[in-house]
Amino acid sequence: MADFSLWDILRNLLMALRWTVVLSLIAFIGGGLVGALLLFLRMRGGKAIGRAVSLYVQLFQGTPLLMQLFLAYFGIALFGIDVSAWTAASVALTLYTSAFLTEIWRGCVASIPKGQWEASGSLALSFGEQMRHVILPQAVKIAIAPTVGFLVQVIKGTALASVIGFVELTKAGSMISNATFKPFVVFSCVALLYFVLCFPVSLYAKNLERKTHGRRA
Repeated sequence: MADFSLWDILRNLLMALRWTVVLSLIAFIGGGLVGALLLFLRMRGGKAIGRAVSLYVQLFQGTPLLMQLFLAYFGIALFGIDVSAWTAASVALTLYTSAFLTEIWRGCVASIPKGQWEASGSLALSFGEQMRHVILPQAVKIAIAPTVGFLVQVIKGTALASVIGFVELTKAGSMISNATFKPFVVFSCVALLYFVLCFPVSLYAKNLERKTHGRRA
């Protein structure tokens, strides 16, 4: 059994925490870009494309993230493509995140009163001009809080990437636990680091939501 002090455990976990943060940012930023594209297609792509986007959202929301990670890692390899755990985790989490952000943002746009669309339409504004000058400025204010709040789910979702061999915080905790035979101490530290990472984001999302509701009241 390796003789690891508490500081040694925390130091190694903090090194792995970097990859949890990086993977979370890749999934969140990539998912945001894909989600924005899907939202545009859903609104302006016609009924067929709208249904396809809706099916995409239902598929990723209705299946476990764990299964999506397995399919990304093992499924693509069936076509003779060598996929690293890093690539598979990034792709799976990006697609998963995009499905949820698309639905969050669609709801925010749909919450804008119909009169705003009609008023901007009466000014002979194009769809792009309506979105840029009238709809999006209002929808963004509503969307900020739930979008930031969803980031917490993305951070916690990265823990599942450990099942395909991606060494992030949870995987590192498992490896250190096997080496030290101190699972309670190790995973208590893992839980603490997740809390330290997620709690400020949750608090920030709640403050944003409170401010948004206060301005709308």
